[in-house]
Amino acid sequence: MKIVDEHITAYINSLELELPQYLSTLEKEALENAVPIIRKEAQAVLKFFLDMKQPKQILEVGTAVGFSCSLLSEYMPEDCHITTIEKVPMRIVEAKKNLSKARRASDISLVMGDAIDALKVLNRTDTSKDVSLFNPSGNKKELSELADCYDFIFMDAAKGQYMNFLPEIMKLLPVGGLFITDNVLQEGSIAKSKYSITRRDRTIHTRMREYLYELTHRDDLTTMILPVGDGMAVSTRIQ
Repeated sequence: MKIVDEHITAYINSLELELPQYLSTLEKEALENAVPIIRKEAQAVLKFFLDMKQPKQILEVGTAVGFSCSLLSEYMPEDCHITTIEKVPMRIVEAKKNLSKARRASDISLVMGDAIDALKVLNRTDTSKDVSLFNPSGNKKELSELADCYDFIFMDAAKGQYMNFLPEIMKLLPVGGLFITDNVLQEGSIAKSKYSITRRDRTIHTRMREYLYELTHRDDLTTMILPVGDGMAVSTRIQ
């Protein structure tokens, strides 16, 4: 089940400008190796909000092989820095290689470790020894030097953990900050009854529904759900 008609999506994507060569190559390699990366139409959403928000500090939860981080760094303001979090060793190996090729490598920090531990480190509420830092440009920066406030946060990580991550995310998001969550509609299955979902997928279906309800009913956030890509939740902190 597709959220938007494939022909409409293909037409919209055809209007997008070409990515820089290194990003285009990285995107192609990821797709060929079945690595889940942000879809073309969702890329446009990120670029739009980057231009509108003009952030100073970006946080990405879920680096994968570094494509979306490289994309964000390519289109973020010149005085902006991006911190990205990844825990899967195999993905980290690829991310290190790919982020080192990014045009703005000196403005990227890769935090390696479980997301919940990494978020607590950024919040200065933990000093987990299981969390470490890689600077793609070779800069000598320590974890303690990373920002503890981010005006643009993009999350594309383990979907079943979104609710667990949210309290730590909120500590890092200031009033006026933008928080974008990717892949929230699960190919449209989120709108179905859990009893029509295969048993092995029911837990994540339930958790995502709980997460979307929380985002849309919090007093400190205003949220809209966009039927773009695999669904994107765009939230702004209002108090």
